[in-house]
Amino acid sequence: MNLTIILALFLLQVPQDSPKERLAAVQQKLRQFDQAIFSELLEQADKDPDPAVRRVILDRLSRLRLPAVREALERHAATDPDPQVALVALERLRLQQAQELGLLFEKRLALAHTQKDDKVIEALTAQHQRWVTLARGATLPAFLQVAPPVFEAIPSKLSIRVLAFGDFGEPGPNQRKVAAAAEAYHWGKRFDLGLTLGDNFVPDGVTGPADPRWKGEWEEIYSPPGIPIFASTGNHDWGYADSLAGEILYSRQSPSWRMPALYYSFTAGPVQFFAIATQAWSETQAKWLDQELARSSARWKIVYGHHPIYSYGPHGPTSQLQQSLLPILKNRAHLYLFGHEHIVQELKPEDGVHFLDSPAGGQAARPAKSGPLTLFADSFFGFVALEIDKERIKVEFVDTEGKVRHQTEIK
Repeated sequence: MNLTIILALFLLQVPQDSPKERLAAVQQKLRQFDQAIFSELLEQADKDPDPAVRRVILDRLSRLRLPAVREALERHAATDPDPQVALVALERLRLQQAQELGLLFEKRLALAHTQKDDKVIEALTAQHQRWVTLARGATLPAFLQVAPPVFEAIPSKLSIRVLAFGDFGEPGPNQRKVAAAAEAYHWGKRFDLGLTLGDNFVPDGVTGPADPRWKGEWEEIYSPPGIPIFASTGNHDWGYADSLAGEILYSRQSPSWRMPALYYSFTAGPVQFFAIATQAWSETQAKWLDQELARSSARWKIVYGHHPIYSYGPHGPTSQLQQSLLPILKNRAHLYLFGHEHIVQELKPEDGVHFLDSPAGGQAARPAKSGPLTLFADSFFGFVALEIDKERIKVEFVDTEGKVRHQTEIK
């Protein structure tokens, strides 16, 4: 019996509460999810007449890698009368299968390391980024995952000013206040360029380079200062399968947005910047960053991405980056800039590497927390301003009123 017949029969005994009420009840159950209501939710996904209810249940339960969930996704993909529900089920199946293939690749790579087979490790490392990206759900062409040669963004200057902001891509008054404060700062102390620390478009990224969000949520509020802004991606930019390709390709048509590849490096004045993709950190990226840091002759080396290495925010430290990224940075990079936590943090440096967490640029600010490595912690909407010359990096954390809430120097 297919889902259409099941739904028709179910309509004869549908509860009196409205679709809106049932959807709210389902969302509440999913927030308090436990195994006791697992079967109940799967049954409701099959029987509820409202497509929105079925879609929400399938979307949430698809995170569970269980045979019953897989069967439900296949059933709805094949027979659900609503095309949007079927498409969600297909998309979640695609992601599950990509994750399974990614795990197979990881097992093969781990075996090569165990066997210390350098030729196999080299061959697999060259392809690791592609499989990590696929496992994260993105359909990004392999050629857009290869870093271009290091390029000069700003002609040689003795000093530069840099704007950095992250976790901003949630449209609303907070995003616009931060953008307006950054623009006001710029007209007083002109920036040469900007950096994004990810979560550029919340909750799922963009649908492509023609997504209408580009106009109202980027160009109108970030292009007026007239500076190039070099983007990195956060976890929210990886929602739509085509989001990353859209963000990279949009560089060709924007006066301000710059993202030549998934990860890349460029120079500006006395600095070499390295943008990394922490949501899909791979041995491919690690090898590239190791080589580029080793060959760099820049006075300052700044690496930036979305996820923290150390943090006392709600997400906490990232063990993978501690194990794989930090050893590459030690005694070579001077600063690691990150976001993700929606709080402000300055943490104790380690082997010459300083750690700075940008304030929330639009998404909800979270309560600040401190720990053994904390030099400063606070919570407010804002951005980071860097003034860099050959002698030092001066850092200011600025709020939406233009007030410098914290400053520090790296010498």
